[in-house]
Amino acid sequence: MSVQSTMKALLAEMPNSPLRIADIAKPVPGEGQVLVRIMASGVNPLDLKIRAGNAAHARHPLPAILGIDMAGIVEEIGAGVSGFRRGDAVYGMTGGVGGIQGSLAEFAAVDAALLAPKPQNLSMREAAALPLISITAWEGLVDRAGVKAGQKVLVIGGGGVGHIVAQIAKAAGAEVYVVDGASKADYLAGLGATPIDRDAETVETYVARHTGGKGFDLVYDTVGGQGLDTAFRAVSRFGHAVSCLGWGSHALAPLSFKAATYSGVFTLLPLLTGEGRAHHGEIMREMTKLVEAGKVMPKLDPHRFTLADTDEAHRLIEDRQADGKLVVEID
Repeated sequence: MSVQSTMKALLAEMPNSPLRIADIAKPVPGEGQVLVRIMASGVNPLDLKIRAGNAAHARHPLPAILGIDMAGIVEEIGAGVSGFRRGDAVYGMTGGVGGIQGSLAEFAAVDAALLAPKPQNLSMREAAALPLISITAWEGLVDRAGVKAGQKVLVIGGGGVGHIVAQIAKAAGAEVYVVDGASKADYLAGLGATPIDRDAETVETYVARHTGGKGFDLVYDTVGGQGLDTAFRAVSRFGHAVSCLGWGSHALAPLSFKAATYSGVFTLLPLLTGEGRAHHGEIMREMTKLVEAGKVMPKLDPHRFTLADTDEAHRLIEDRQADGKLVVEID
């Protein structure tokens, strides 16, 4: 019986060039790694920025294999790995930045510390939608802000990260509010959050209406730019504001005058530096518990994609036509 020595992978070769399927060497797991047969790869806006050559912070020079999120089956175990066996269904945020092979391929040799058992009640496609947005949500909401039951939590933006923030906060016993467009109101209400129409109310209006003018105990900005300025205005005295896109220049006076605090989230650091990777695996294990308990569920766009039509998935994100997370299924 012959052993497969090559695999199919999707290559981004030059900025904004069409993606190309190629046969390349199948990776071999090193110490601390497992070889995963990838079944599904989550698509993120960062993939498009890397592909366009506009994401220096991701340190993923072209040509490269994109894909940050993955779900799949453990195929081989490298030296020094415990806790996983051949045939285990796993998921995690495992590459696609820092020069580490991404998940738009049939196989990847990944750091076992980054992986967790896949939730049993999710398909591979659903599981691949979760890692980056879940880790980003958890690091801000739990690690930085220490969300507690009874707090009033405001989420700015109910998209990829935001809809997971809302569900984790709700699971923690918080009172959750989400600012977004009116079209998302029914979906957000279905998550147990109070939707706030960003176009119909000013910050001052909804702070007055929902908090009596005191402000929200915790505000998570997932939008950046004016979203973070809004967070500073909406947070309560001694409250905490968090952003996963706080990369601009902002006036700190609205925050400082309330003796409130701020935390930034940069989810890529463990992949870029090697530091903190085990914690990413721990977060994904916690997410598995929440998903299996029925407290978190990713919203997926109904479109289906394979390696051959990943370009179309990228176009949907670029044109802002995605209604939920996009996932490429690897056959």
